[in-house]
Amino acid sequence: MQHEAGLTLRVVPGRFAICRLPVGADLPAWVRSGVVRSVTWTDDETSIVCAESDVPDPVQADRGWRALRVVGALDFNLTGILFSLTQPLAAAQISIFALSTYDTDYLLVKEVALAAAVQVLLRAGHRVKDDGGAEVTDDGVTGVSATSRD
Repeated sequence: MQHEAGLTLRVVPGRFAICRLPVGADLPAWVRSGVVRSVTWTDDETSIVCAESDVPDPVQADRGWRALRVVGALDFNLTGILFSLTQPLAAAQISIFALSTYDTDYLLVKEVALAAAVQVLLRAGHRVKDDGGAEVTDDGVTGVSATSRD
């Protein structure tokens, strides 16, 4: 089933880091809390996405990311969800880190690109709510700034 209509996304409060730990690393205590956190273990690495403020300094991490969550549960039979979000962002030269859960998808963009990413997504026909839940319009990105609330 092809995805047709625009999606609603919501800016997730806070700043995030994408961390790399050695192969087979145990789950560190600092990743066990937060509004969004994800751990991926592979044969090559252990990757963690979590609140930037929780990551200890010596951990290899790329910091300064903000997250946009697709609102609602997505049917596994839908196709084109991530494409409808990433294609306009790629055309605008905005880098992303995609993260999927059982129910939905998340896009992480660098904090400095958040306002531009929101504008691109609005022009692509999607709806965006700021981190307080207010609808963002294309005449201004109030409530979606390059600074976080933490």
